[in-house]
Amino acid sequence: MFDKNQVIILFTLDGWLFREGSNPAWSGLNINTTGWQNVKPRQITKKMADKEGRIEGWFRLKIRLDSSFGDMPLYLSVFNWGAADIYVDGNLFHSYGNTGINGKAYKGSNPINKRPISFIHSRPDKEHVVVIHFINYIPVFPLSLITEDAAMGPAPLLSGPALIPNTYDFNKENAIYQTIWVAVSITLSLLFWLLAFQNPREKNLRLIALCSTCFGLSALLGRIQESSALSLAAFLTVSAIQILFTIMMVPLVLVVLAKVFKNKVPGKLIIFLGTLLIIAYYNLLVGHIMLLTVLIAIAAVIIALYYVFTSWKRLKGAQWAIGAGVLTTLFWVLLWGIMTWREAETTPLTIRYALIIAITGIYLSFPLSLLVYVSVRFREIIREVQENARKVVQVTEEKRQQSLNQQQILEEEVKRQTADLRATLENLRATQAQLIQSEKMASLGELTAGIAHEIQNPLNFVNNFSEVNKELIVELKDEIDKGNINAVKSIATDVIENEEKINYHGKRADAIVKGMLQHSRTSTGQKEPTDINALADEYLRLAYHGLRAKDKSFNATMKTDFDESLSADQAGIGNINIIPQDIGRVILNLINNAFYAVDEKKKALQPSKGGAEYEPTVTVSTKKGKDKVEIRVKDNGNGIPQKVLDKIFQPFFTTKPTGQGTGLGLSLSYDIIKAHGGEIKVETKEGEFSEFIIHLPLK
Repeated sequence: MFDKNQVIILFTLDGWLFREGSNPAWSGLNINTTGWQNVKPRQITKKMADKEGRIEGWFRLKIRLDSSFGDMPLYLSVFNWGAADIYVDGNLFHSYGNTGINGKAYKGSNPINKRPISFIHSRPDKEHVVVIHFINYIPVFPLSLITEDAAMGPAPLLSGPALIPNTYDFNKENAIYQTIWVAVSITLSLLFWLLAFQNPREKNLRLIALCSTCFGLSALLGRIQESSALSLAAFLTVSAIQILFTIMMVPLVLVVLAKVFKNKVPGKLIIFLGTLLIIAYYNLLVGHIMLLTVLIAIAAVIIALYYVFTSWKRLKGAQWAIGAGVLTTLFWVLLWGIMTWREAETTPLTIRYALIIAITGIYLSFPLSLLVYVSVRFREIIREVQENARKVVQVTEEKRQQSLNQQQILEEEVKRQTADLRATLENLRATQAQLIQSEKMASLGELTAGIAHEIQNPLNFVNNFSEVNKELIVELKDEIDKGNINAVKSIATDVIENEEKINYHGKRADAIVKGMLQHSRTSTGQKEPTDINALADEYLRLAYHGLRAKDKSFNATMKTDFDESLSADQAGIGNINIIPQDIGRVILNLINNAFYAVDEKKKALQPSKGGAEYEPTVTVSTKKGKDKVEIRVKDNGNGIPQKVLDKIFQPFFTTKPTGQGTGLGLSLSYDIIKAHGGEIKVETKEGEFSEFIIHLPLK
């Protein structure tokens, strides 16, 4: 008998005979069925497959329709993911997929939305023999979504004409509903992601976008599942992913509720629930423990209701949208449960439509409530911004009034402070001049000891030769009295030579004194041809003797490498146009710093730590370039630390202890070199050396 939907479920009927194998002769009407088993089509399981996962067999069933069917056209459907050949009364009726009877390779069949095949215009009490030859393969999938006991055989149905238009019209409308779910969910998720990227401070938008994305992907994958073009492996894969996104929605919805309602997110509870969801996901894939999934769903519903009702009195504005969305979704879930239960008893078309509407409500209620929440929330933000802007304008106006009241006071204060600043500026200028003069006097003081040492030598020569000449003149008188003309001439010659030496050393002392006076007096600012080699050599010796005069233990090796390829009278490197007093101060400052550096390194190194092997060395060199002169002052001291290298030319910066340096030497040197159109730079390696390089133009 037909049920209410004009369907006879053939695979549940008794009377089926089954035999494993692939003999085409078994499709005939009159064959010997000895050895065939009483097995229904849906009793075929994965355990009956061979080593390659292949299941093949033949089913036979005799059907006799009574007079109640009359001339009604009947339709036969065989639902199976494998391949099947249907024989009616010994003739091939229809093939699903390809079993290989035509010589072609095996090909499975997708049973989704397949229209039934016209079976027969039956005559009352005529017996028909239905034979089904089927081949199926266990799907290659790590979690097959099919239990070990699930049926792998065909599922034949016999239906009347009323089912065909109703069923397939419903399938078309169902596809429309699914398309609506997908379109709305995906559109909302894209909108939320756009808003999240545009408003990174609204952290709730990211959670909302992620939650909406799970809704959208779940709906999209559900729509893909309805495609008749999918293979069994593809169908199982899509189903597994669709279940995954559906499960992910549970903790995401709970976190969104906690964040929006400003409740504490129970981390341990979320971890525990997530672990249960993973276990439930695995068991759903292998088809076990459906009860666990139901219990988790009930727990999630209870938690969601807890968040809603515990926050009920505190809900305001946009939060109401989320609360309403949760309650609406739960309503549709309850309705879906009732419809599913009714569908288990019977499948009237109205129940199926109600079921589709309920699922639509489940898919769209919460995402749409999220849209309402975001819209209302942005309206609240705009109002807050407007209110804050109004307050800012009000405060700004008050500040403007205050500024007008204070403007006059400030103007008077500015005038007074301007007068003070002018006085301070004058004091600073005077102080600057004093500091520069102090730096000059400091360098002059350092030269004094060296000059004293240098001038002592020619004075000693003058005194000594004067004493010698006195003795020679006494001898000269004695020889004159004796009349020894030759001796007189010899002594007179010695006196003349001594007088020349006295004159030479007197001029040398005079030159030293003039150099000292030239260094001490203010520069005229006039450039003049200067022997740069002689200038550098003089200040090297004066600086050395000055330090020796202050510290008898000081000792260092002095090296010079002067470029003398061109003589002074040929306007070579020997004569360049500079202000000698200024360049002398620069060279003296660099040499003094070099001697200080090697002396500090010598003192720091103990003999047991290599101090005995260290030889303090200062090298001064000159070199002529194409259009410039290069002066280098190098020492093998401790070098300059990288962290202070950029500061050494700044005024008042010094690495020497307090009282041993003004911090103006390198600053003034930098200004003097720049005033000459040249440049000064430093190369150093910490712990090994420092080398100052001066470039001066030839003209």
